[in-house]
Amino acid sequence: MLTADAVVKSYAAKDAAAPVLRGVSLAIEPGQFVCVVGRSGSGKSTLLNILSSLLSPDAGSVRYQGRDLAAMTEAERNRLRATDFSMVFQMHHLLPYLTARENVLTPFLSGLRPVSAARRRRAMECLDQVGLADKAKRLPGALSGGERQRVAIARALVTEPRIVFADEPTGSLDGDTGTHIMRLLTELNAEGLTVVMVTHEPAYAAMASRVITMRDGSILHAA
Repeated sequence: MLTADAVVKSYAAKDAAAPVLRGVSLAIEPGQFVCVVGRSGSGKSTLLNILSSLLSPDAGSVRYQGRDLAAMTEAERNRLRATDFSMVFQMHHLLPYLTARENVLTPFLSGLRPVSAARRRRAMECLDQVGLADKAKRLPGALSGGERQRVAIARALVTEPRIVFADEPTGSLDGDTGTHIMRLLTELNAEGLTVVMVTHEPAYAAMASRVITMRDGSILHAA
């Protein structure tokens, strides 16, 4: 479904380029729940951003369903992120002046055309899926941290993606709330959603079907 082949990425440093990924190769199959783990600075988030097309590699390639992401036009990559790919970040990034349902609908808020009734129903279905249908009209300030993150997950689901990329989605939450988010992700995965997640919590990684361990920009172990 998604493959990386010899991916290299460096960032500019004071005197020279600092390597972040050193020839990373992996393949992700449909329906997998993949956790990428490793110490801070091991390249986990950079790899996730390259797999999700938010960053381009300096060398190597990433292919989705056989197609090289780098060979796509920017419009094609934007369309891919609007349909097949979705992101969940450590911070929920909800707009404070929009209700929970309106935040879930933001992927459809382009231009001046009103959101269709079908999409509004889809937003409510996603909020119900994460257990927040009864709080659809609340602003983010009236929700707990865990509830805000669940709204962010509903927003990621509303476009019916094939893959959700999650970058430390429990990083700003307490243990009990983080476990609840992980259970929600495993339930979504059991329904067929492919999940690729970065985490530093071994207990959360153990809930995935596959664990990839990184060290110094390379894959140390892939189970």
